[in-house]
Amino acid sequence: MTPLSIVSFVVFLHVCRVQGQSQCTTPTGRNGKCIAVLECPSLMALIQKPDRTNEDLKLLRESHCGFNEQNFPKICCETVLEEVDSTCFTPDAKIGTCISLHSCPAMKNFLNPPLSTEKLTFIQNSRCEGPDKYSVCCGPEINIITSPQKNCMPSAAPPDPRTECCGLDSSTGNKIFGGNETAIDQYPWLTILEYRGIKDNKIKLLCGGALISSKYVLTAGHCVAGQVLRIGTPVNVRLGEYDTASYDKDCVEVEGGGQDCNEPVMIIPIEKVIPHKDYNPESALKRHDIALLRLTDAAPYTDFIRPICLPISDIMQTTSPHMLFVAGWGAISDMKSFSNVKLHVELPYKPLKECQPSYEVPGRKVKLWNGQICAGGVEGKDSCKGDSGGPLMFDTGRIYQVVGIVSFGPTPCGIESVPGVYTKVYEYLPWIRRQMKP
Repeated sequence: MTPLSIVSFVVFLHVCRVQGQSQCTTPTGRNGKCIAVLECPSLMALIQKPDRTNEDLKLLRESHCGFNEQNFPKICCETVLEEVDSTCFTPDAKIGTCISLHSCPAMKNFLNPPLSTEKLTFIQNSRCEGPDKYSVCCGPEINIITSPQKNCMPSAAPPDPRTECCGLDSSTGNKIFGGNETAIDQYPWLTILEYRGIKDNKIKLLCGGALISSKYVLTAGHCVAGQVLRIGTPVNVRLGEYDTASYDKDCVEVEGGGQDCNEPVMIIPIEKVIPHKDYNPESALKRHDIALLRLTDAAPYTDFIRPICLPISDIMQTTSPHMLFVAGWGAISDMKSFSNVKLHVELPYKPLKECQPSYEVPGRKVKLWNGQICAGGVEGKDSCKGDSGGPLMFDTGRIYQVVGIVSFGPTPCGIESVPGVYTKVYEYLPWIRRQMKP
């Protein structure tokens, strides 16, 4: 066994031990496994239920079966024997199956020399969480030479960036005067998550997100698990918003005179909440802070509502300096925790080696890893409370890509030389592709 294989095997054993896949018996007398509560859909649904009964609470208490090494509670989750859904979406927006790379005829043909940059990129972006280490979303025959047809229609699949059916906005020439306000039709993939208050049953706006297809919103794990659930339960996604203080369409003055108005906002209920199975809300490391929301209805494709592109490359592997963008309705000062109007800020990308020292001081001791990306460190410019779950965006000059998800940062926001930390989306493409379904 090679040294790398030995390391992988040790890591595998450690993960199995931490996750605690031990057998147990549920309070109802059925066979189960003692696992982290986030990995048990049935009990997670119970936790997120807004009107839990005493019987529900009793079942949750009696399901407790210990703690993992991070002192996060585990529960006895009933073992359900069901066929694993291995469907997924390919990078060119086709329905595929997540299987071994060497079992995929189309991919095997791709591996024949010469192996071009385009072929290698397609294979890398086809990765999915499957039966073995080298699993890909295997679809029909692949053609990367012919430009795909631009047919921008609502689809559950994340659009192929080559079609320009994602990552485009219509804001050119319609910038707002002054401040950091966006154009009314800028970043049309931005969403706001609506929560049903636990104590008052009122709608609360606590997090953001990014539309990555007509059926899926990308957000942070801490927006759907952990302390936020003590305040409210995520129930809806708000699309096409600009000014939250207005209940009808919004209008703004534009350059050259006149007004630009949007359409009334669209509110779509959340059908399914999908936090990453390894996200631990109690962990100081804040790793795997990512989640998907599946919508009950397909979002339309308009000037004010459309998806952003998933990343097609790892910007951390290039030495070129990058300016990135964050947008949302987050805090604008220590006195105001939420902005009514959509805002944006430009931030410099910071390599992890430059970012890590800022998180090795008392009160901010976090060991960063390759599943995270840093941006900012400029005084007074930062993502902040309320922006959580929103996208960190890279403008390629043609389209926007979501390269990060707002995760955590310094308190207060905008401290000089202390960048914010974002979940690195490229690292989670295999997970994202496996979770998204037609």
